[in-house]
Amino acid sequence: MVHFYLDAEPVSVPFWVTDLATFRRWADSDEFPDDGRIDFFLGQVWITDMGKEQLFSHVLVKTESSFVLTGLSKVDNLGLYFGDGAYLTNERAELSVKPDGCFVSTKSFERGRVQLVPGRAGGYVELIGVPDMLLEVVSDSSVDKDNVYLRDKYAKAGIREYWIIDVRGKRLRLEILSLTDHEYVAVRPRDKWIKSIVFGKSFRLERTETPAGVPSVTLLVK
Repeated sequence: MVHFYLDAEPVSVPFWVTDLATFRRWADSDEFPDDGRIDFFLGQVWITDMGKEQLFSHVLVKTESSFVLTGLSKVDNLGLYFGDGAYLTNERAELSVKPDGCFVSTKSFERGRVQLVPGRAGGYVELIGVPDMLLEVVSDSSVDKDNVYLRDKYAKAGIREYWIIDVRGKRLRLEILSLTDHEYVAVRPRDKWIKSIVFGKSFRLERTETPAGVPSVTLLVK
């Protein structure tokens, strides 16, 4: 077993987890950790964010994104937006990940591009296939993973849009990457607004402050 200590309890990866199939078997077992971000890609297990998440640069950003994109998804039955916690498997790219956000259009469900995977105890616990959009919020432990490795893997999986948000420190970055010829190209902002083909709207990230003086971020849409 391999042990990882990341500001939390140690996580032990069984020695028999060597490929995508065995990782998924482990992830569906009682021994799999309930918390943290544990992914499989590039032929290995990646463990990040096992400890407490940053409130303003990570948790709040995921909450704001889910609030805005869930509302948009419900308009005209556009599709479903899954917040942090939904596992996605794509066999073509040999990855199984728990992104910070995932959108599946109604058409993708209808055409079988994405299927729901039942859980052992009932319900559904995983998506398999090609969703329309994925979101990652950058943390100190995921800089290279989000900006380089997952970027390449999500493109190989055929995901139309990949969103990256980074508001650590003084950063205020929203990047929408559009899949073109099997690789991602950043959508150019127009007057600070970035157009999403998937949602048919333009977005802008803004740093704000609550009436109580607590820092916040707002995802604007038009």
